[in-house]
Amino acid sequence: MNFRASFCDPFKPDIIELGEIEQDKIMENFEKIPWEELLEKMKTTNENEIHYSPSLEIENKTNRNGLSVSAVDGTEWYIFFKRPKLVKKWFGLVEKMDDNYLTDVTGQSTDDVKNCLNALINNDLEYLEKHIG
Repeated sequence: MNFRASFCDPFKPDIIELGEIEQDKIMENFEKIPWEELLEKMKTTNENEIHYSPSLEIENKTNRNGLSVSAVDGTEWYIFFKRPKLVKKWFGLVEKMDDNYLTDVTGQSTDDVKNCLNALINNDLEYLEKHIG
């Protein structure tokens, strides 16, 4: 599987494209980001100088499933799950492929984030659909 990554630094207006990332380096990359330092710095920075919450996006380029994890504070995370999905419209009469179907879940712990990242790494889409779907 091919993966790509990007990072949202709260103090930079542009998303930082990290490019291709090896499957076995995803968790290491997540863990080496100074989440706590970024969140602490945000507390003492002018609001108009903050562009994002610190966030990491990982996408499986093969099947276009991806996760964005965003740190809210030292204990809470938001997780966004993007994937192609067949959705029903017009009262279920029409089905259409949505290439960027997005769902999210709030109030997540660091362990929840790691579990979801591991599910993405291992292509356990059933787990992601149950947890974030």
